[in-house]
This record gives sequence, structure tokens and C-alpha cells, in this order.
Amino acid sequence: MSQNVYLLSVETIKKMKQYYHKSLTSSPQGAIFRAKTENAVITAYKSGKVLFQGSKPHIESEKWTDNTSSQPTVTKQKKSTPTTIYTPSESLFSSSHIGSDEAGTGDYFGPITVSCAYITSSQISLLKELGVKDSKNLTDSVILKLAKEIAQIRIPYSLLILHNPKYNTLQKRGWSQGKMKAMLHHHAIQNLLKKIGNTEYDGILIDQFCEPGIYKKHIASEGGKLPDKTFFMTKAESYSIAVATGSIIARASFVKEMDKLSDKMGFELNKGASKKVDQTIARVIREKGEHVLDSCAKVHFANTQKAKKWL
Repeated sequence: MSQNVYLLSVETIKKMKQYYHKSLTSSPQGAIFRAKTENAVITAYKSGKVLFQGSKPHIESEKWTDNTSSQPTVTKQKKSTPTTIYTPSESLFSSSHIGSDEAGTGDYFGPITVSCAYITSSQISLLKELGVKDSKNLTDSVILKLAKEIAQIRIPYSLLILHNPKYNTLQKRGWSQGKMKAMLHHHAIQNLLKKIGNTEYDGILIDQFCEPGIYKKHIASEGGKLPDKTFFMTKAESYSIAVATGSIIARASFVKEMDKLSDKMGFELNKGASKKVDQTIARVIREKGEHVLDSCAKVHFANTQKAKKWL
């Protein structure tokens, strides 16, 4: 079991407690909260230290800070501009705006897909009637159907797919998954802004997977700059139809890519990162060779090593 420790702001810890509210468990003395997910156990202490421990702590820690090391580490966050400047007003949700979300980040097999969509205020009610909402509350079959209906309405959107070979190359080069996601969101948004031209919008809302300062740092390292009127919000797809639309397009793309990879492999590649996935990895290694994983999986996940006990 690996673990990482970070010193985070009070505001970040409050956001974390809200984010993990469905996964909260009993807290030890001196802790603000403890939450258990399939990736890690997260414990936040009154001192500001947050402990991530488990099989894949990096998946959770990268949502709140930049975790580029697999070794236990303590990172102190510098005081930065208050995150409130990146919090959208409620009026944004009923106005014309851009929303961006991703899929596939916690899945061992398959790519990461990111999509952003531009929705006008007049289209919001129509999309709600179609059933557009948080993709996590929809089945894949419903998501595929909704994605087709969204395409028929001709909603302006941008979709980017980071296929596994490129993902693994970047990871070996030292890129964290957080940086990959930031760059995908950034390029998708830039592509969409070019597509809509001079069309007016009231803001850009990104489903928050890391602190805004970390996001800005990631894109700046590759020469990118945060567009004006950009906001961040956890679980944004539950509030913004634009983010929910981007989420559905991204998820539909991920599902299609998984089907392609499964067809190419000759058997189904499971979604997620469960024990069943470990068994499928072992089958890939036995029948195709371990080198094939580079073309269909995020090989740095702990599942690669776990699968070897099934060989």
C-alpha cells in the first residue's frame, strides 16, 4: 500500500469533504473527515495535512494537487489567488456558456476523452427535455443515444482523444495524468473557441479535477494561457447543461473507443480498474503478449502488476 501526504488549504479541504460526501466513513481523532473510494482512503486533518493511501492514491491526489511521484511525499502549497475568483455565479448555468468534461481517466483500458460544448441559453430547456444530465447517472446505451441526438441538434463542440500509446509515452516522459487532462481541456476549449468565432458567451466552465492554480501551471508549462471568464467547479455536470453535454459526448466517445479496442483484441476489455480488469489484463498478456498493453491500456496503473498473479 502506497501513500502520499500533502499540506492543503482549508478551502480545498472543505471542497474535498463536499466532493467525497457519499464516501465518508468514521474519522480518527484530529481529523476533519475520512473518505474511502475504490482508489484510496483519504484522511484530512485539522493541521491541513491530507493523507492519501491505498492501491492507487495518485488518482485521488491528482484531483487536488499535482502528484508526479509514486513515492510518499509532503508538498506545501504556496498561497495563491483565492479560488473564489474561479467560482461561477449561479447565473452562468442559465446563460450561454461553454462546458468541458472528460471520461476514461480512472479506467485501466482505453483512452482519455475530453469534450467541451457551447450551449446557448435558448437550448438549455431542450437539452433538459432530451434527458441531458450528469453522465455518471446514465447507462452507456442511453449516453450513446443522447450523443446522437446532441449531434442532430448541431451543438458546437470539440472532442479530443488521448489514445493509449501517446498516453503511455507522455507518462514515461514525466507527465502526470493531471497535466494530460489539463492540456486536453485547454486544447479542446481553444478548438471550440475558434469554431464559434465571435459568438458571445458568458463563461467557460471546467469540471474541476485539480486546483485552478495547478491547472494554470500545467498549461503554462506548454505555453498555454487561461482564457478570460474561465471558471472551475467540482461536479459541474450536475449544475451546468453545457458541462453535462460535454460529459455525454466524452463518455460516448470513450465507450466507442473501448468497443474498437475490444474488437481488435477479440474479447471484451472491461471498463474501470477492478479485479475483473486484472483478470482481463492477464488474458491479454497470455494470448497477445505484455507489449500489447501499451496499445490499449494505461500501463502505469497498479493493475499491471496485480494481473501477474493471474498468469
